[in-house]
Amino acid sequence: MEKIDGKTLDLTKENINTLKKLFPEIVTEGKVDFDKLKLILGEEINDRKEKYEFTWHGKAQSLKLAQKPSTGTLRPDKESSKKWDSTENLYIEGDNLEVLKLMQKSYFGKVKMIYIDPPYNTGQDFVYHDDFRDNIKNYKEITKQASKANTETNGRYHTDWLNLMYPRLKIARNLLKDDGVIFISIDDNEVANLRKICDEIFGEDNLIVQICHKARGSVSNDKVISPNHNHILLYAKNFMEVFKLRKQIGLDPELEGFSNDDNDQRGPYKLVPVDGPGGERKGNPYYEFLGVRGYFRYSKDTMEKMHKDGIVVKRGNSLLRKYYLEDAKKSRKTVTSWWDNVGYTSTATTRLKKIMETGVFDSPKPVDLIYRMLKLFVTFDKDALVLDFFSGSATTAQAVMQINQEDNGRRKFIMVQLPESTDEKSEAYKAGYLNICEIGKERIRRAGEKIIEEIGNTDLDIGFKVFKLESSNLKTWDPNTENLEQDLFDLQDNIKDGRSKEDLLYEILLKVGISLTTPIEEVELNNKVIYNVGFGGVLLCLEDEINLDTVQEMIKLKPEDFDTKVIFKETGFLNDSVKTNAIQTLKKNGITDVRSV
Repeated sequence: MEKIDGKTLDLTKENINTLKKLFPEIVTEGKVDFDKLKLILGEEINDRKEKYEFTWHGKAQSLKLAQKPSTGTLRPDKESSKKWDSTENLYIEGDNLEVLKLMQKSYFGKVKMIYIDPPYNTGQDFVYHDDFRDNIKNYKEITKQASKANTETNGRYHTDWLNLMYPRLKIARNLLKDDGVIFISIDDNEVANLRKICDEIFGEDNLIVQICHKARGSVSNDKVISPNHNHILLYAKNFMEVFKLRKQIGLDPELEGFSNDDNDQRGPYKLVPVDGPGGERKGNPYYEFLGVRGYFRYSKDTMEKMHKDGIVVKRGNSLLRKYYLEDAKKSRKTVTSWWDNVGYTSTATTRLKKIMETGVFDSPKPVDLIYRMLKLFVTFDKDALVLDFFSGSATTAQAVMQINQEDNGRRKFIMVQLPESTDEKSEAYKAGYLNICEIGKERIRRAGEKIIEEIGNTDLDIGFKVFKLESSNLKTWDPNTENLEQDLFDLQDNIKDGRSKEDLLYEILLKVGISLTTPIEEVELNNKVIYNVGFGGVLLCLEDEINLDTVQEMIKLKPEDFDTKVIFKETGFLNDSVKTNAIQTLKKNGITDVRSV
């Protein structure tokens, strides 16, 4: 019976296996013979001492850190989740480097689009420091104290930021599908360094474009020239695979998402807000209409006429205008690298404050910005998986729900965020949000309910399963312990105190490569629970004193059309005889993949 080792995907081993497939003659006893590889590649090898490269202090260690497997796990938190039993969305709290490692087996090559808005390293934002020896322990220590900014006076100012980004991007690339893409927001401060490491990780040929996003409308008078833009780097996992889709993604997404549920004689339309961005600053009229108060794009007389004509409608507590397909066709154009009409940071802050009923997050990204990215690359993939591992206020989750409500899509999101503490003087802290994760989860709850209220599509997935990064649920033997006899005695039950069978269940799923949202049925027999995962794909029993009756019940759950993995707790059998008979009985019934933890 094979023992599950409790580690994540070994990326070094995977790379060696890839080389072995291409050049089997260069691998001997699991080791790569680089001299043979040089002979095979001939003149394509660059062995000159002076060559073009981008390096910094700690780069080699960052690469090793990316390849070092994680021994952590993700523990389920049903209490802070929403619609646990039905949702396919995930919200994960923890250091994103460790989380990305834990996702390798289950989500390798499955993500259609990644968007991240990492720290810009402006001197005020938090830059996380990894620990090569024990990153899980380091993560726990960091989350117990206030986050500190990476100030410009730090002698390793750019180096620390590069050491943060490099291993995370390196691992994230593995999760992308062959036609997957990654968007990364950044400002002038680190855009040059970011582009260099992305060229190395994704390949220069896989850069699609560097987008300029007009992020603010106001002018900064304390600058020589007011910087009103941010950059968005867009890379493909495989440029040619994305290039094949150019007919789908080459046009502005304005023509998507139109419908005509109320048989409007003017044809299909979509609903857009009538409270314009920066309304107060632009001098838009402020008044109350149909019980909604705000700065509106139109005068009250015009609003009354548009409402009478059925163009302005009320949905929940919001006023929306019908934007007709015929009008959109007149302004249809090819997408360019200049994005000046997808919302300002100030507008996003105001709208988030409206959702949360208080100011909780500085400078969130506009929903419209990420919505445009989604419309470009996942419009024709209604089952796409979208990942954001610098989730912040969870704007990406709201954008995914918004695009799903327009076309009844089933796109899923995975949000990952470090539970960075909020400042005790901030509005967020005073409102009860002690860390950023609390803000993000509440934003998803409220935004989802608002979409349901406005549209009425109750089939929309607005839930999310919450998982939290932790050390493994399994004890490890430390031969250097002071009380060796007690340590060995404790290992007779190798699950840590305070950890549940469900905690262990999800750790196993991650380690064997099963998605965290795979359907799980609990089958009870004689007060013992059998977990039926993925309709028989994996059967687990993590109970004590397992007998052959339990084994026979698991055999009944085996599907006819595909193979089954069976997993037990190493110390769970009634005795060694039952364990031996169980393995033989399973084999006789066609189940040969039997493992233990």
